[in-house]
Amino acid sequence: MNRREPLFKQLAGPAEQGTCHLPPLIQDIIILVIIISICVQTLPLLVLAIFNPGSAQDLDGSSSSSSSLKRNQVAPSEAMAPVEGTGVKAKVEGLIKGHTVMVFSKTTCPFCDQIKDLFKQREIQAEYLELDTLGQEGTDIQEALLEISGQKTVPNVFINGKHFGGCSDALSADSSGQLKGRIRAGFHDYQFDTIVIGGGSGGLVASKECSRLGQKVAVFDFVQPTPLGSTWGLGGTCVNVGCIPKKLMHQAALLGGNVQDAQMFGWSLSGDSKPSLDWPKMVEAIQSHIGSLNWGYKVALRDKKVKYLNEYARFVDAHTIKGVNKKGKETEYTAQNFVLAMGGRPKYPDIPGAKELGITSDDLFSLPYNPGKTLCVGASYISLECAGFLKGAGLDTTVMVRSILLRGFDQQMANKIGDYMEEEGVNFIRECVPYKMERVEEGQPGKIKVYAKYNDGTEFTDVFNTVLFAIGRDPCTSGLGLEEVGVKLAKNGKIIHDEAERTSVSNIYAIGDVLQDKAELTPLAIKQGMLLARRITLGDKLLTHYENIPTTVFTPLEYGCVGLSEEDAEAKYGRDDIEVFHKNFWPLEWTLAKRSEAACYLKLVCRPSEDMKVVGFHYLGPNAGEITQGYAGMMVMGAKKADFDRMVGIHPTNAEWFISMDITKSSGVSPTAAGC
Repeated sequence: MNRREPLFKQLAGPAEQGTCHLPPLIQDIIILVIIISICVQTLPLLVLAIFNPGSAQDLDGSSSSSSSLKRNQVAPSEAMAPVEGTGVKAKVEGLIKGHTVMVFSKTTCPFCDQIKDLFKQREIQAEYLELDTLGQEGTDIQEALLEISGQKTVPNVFINGKHFGGCSDALSADSSGQLKGRIRAGFHDYQFDTIVIGGGSGGLVASKECSRLGQKVAVFDFVQPTPLGSTWGLGGTCVNVGCIPKKLMHQAALLGGNVQDAQMFGWSLSGDSKPSLDWPKMVEAIQSHIGSLNWGYKVALRDKKVKYLNEYARFVDAHTIKGVNKKGKETEYTAQNFVLAMGGRPKYPDIPGAKELGITSDDLFSLPYNPGKTLCVGASYISLECAGFLKGAGLDTTVMVRSILLRGFDQQMANKIGDYMEEEGVNFIRECVPYKMERVEEGQPGKIKVYAKYNDGTEFTDVFNTVLFAIGRDPCTSGLGLEEVGVKLAKNGKIIHDEAERTSVSNIYAIGDVLQDKAELTPLAIKQGMLLARRITLGDKLLTHYENIPTTVFTPLEYGCVGLSEEDAEAKYGRDDIEVFHKNFWPLEWTLAKRSEAACYLKLVCRPSEDMKVVGFHYLGPNAGEITQGYAGMMVMGAKKADFDRMVGIHPTNAEWFISMDITKSSGVSPTAAGC
């Protein structure tokens, strides 16, 4: 009978007759079990060899020193060293609290090797405990980790005493930029890594960026009502009572003018009536848009995992604030760092009736009724912008000026703006200051009698429906307990700071309009917030650049500028080292409408000793913001007059006039506009 040899006998070779008495099938089963057992024992080595060639030596002890010790491994004796408390759990918690980055790992795990390689590449110092080298002790530790973190798998990573996650969590945090921020936050028992006080543009950017980079962040924002009772939502001055509604009302005024101009282009209006503005309808539309922005900011904070608290904050100590909500409930919060971004609010003059009868820009943009005949007190850009769009809306508008227009701006450009506004029908009362206000008639609007004096002592009185104060802004730094915790303030209430926006208290920073001697501009606050967040979280060194900051004044004739005014350039470099190229121009879109040929004007302030480097850029005309923003990049890069001359213009545009400026002030030649 031909029967096959059993597998056991085939593998073992010839044997003495009678040495094996087991049936062939049983012999085969035994040898298969032996083979499977060998495979199971060598499988980890095979897997590790595939995923990490060379590391397999560590498993059989053939290397002179283990790779895990090369990576700051915690030795078994250290792992179970005495710590406060008893038992495995307490000892594991001691390890977690004792190291900035603690990784519980296994030598046979390819995902653990990914963590080790990532941390090595990022130069992150971490401590590793290889659980599979500790026998039963390692198993006990893994059970304790499950209880502590809810995670039993390895790698199990802890950062600054808090559970972080596994391999995929670390890789994701690294790709998003959060990993380094989480590590730099350090050990602390505060509720938050960073608290931002102020929900304006700068504060929102700083909070979201800190959160994106791994920090636990909260934003406090609380709006104190105006004397008239006006309040608003999240987003700060720019969104609610500044840039956004101002630009929209400015646009409404421009559209009214364009309707008039349209007739010169062949359009006809139905009937003989002039266009009129429905004030309540305009305000409703603007406030609806602002409301959508408020909601969007809340959603963005939630998406970025920033906690939003509608509470008024006051410092208790350098790491603690007390928040008070609308109901008066007080709650204490702690943080490692604070960012002050409270912004500012309009000033009121110290005269009878000012707060009771007057309004500011905090009220105007949500005013539900037509303001009627309006007096704008002040010559700031806010006053002139408001006066411009009020006049454009068809209202009787007056500006009361104490001294000069647009203090801090180029005075030639400022006076040209004033001249244009007067030609458009805005009344200017110069060198005059109000000293008393009285209500003479109730209503919406009512009637207010204003008493004022010229510089020569002559009396001025008139009756207006609305009086708008735009005489400057105060920083929102009072009532927060800043000085009590050591934050130094200037006499004007603004915050004294270093070049990195750090206050006199090392863990408290400031951005935006509260900073001493810095421009009060929303885009600047945004840039400050972004860079500060990266310095706090990542240790970046990049500072805010404060030269050649572009800005635009949205008066009826818009004004954009970058760099120095002519006066400041002369004061800094001397009259002999300044050359000014200038030109009047007539926008093509103004020609058929028969608008002023001499109103629009531009100039470049240059420095001959630096090969005509442009140190001041000034533009007066339509679409000033768009034109100025484009040229601002050249200014930041140190452009010279020759760089402007080399460009090819886009025709016909207003921006192209900058590439053909050949008339200097010193030549005495008139810069009068010429045709295309």
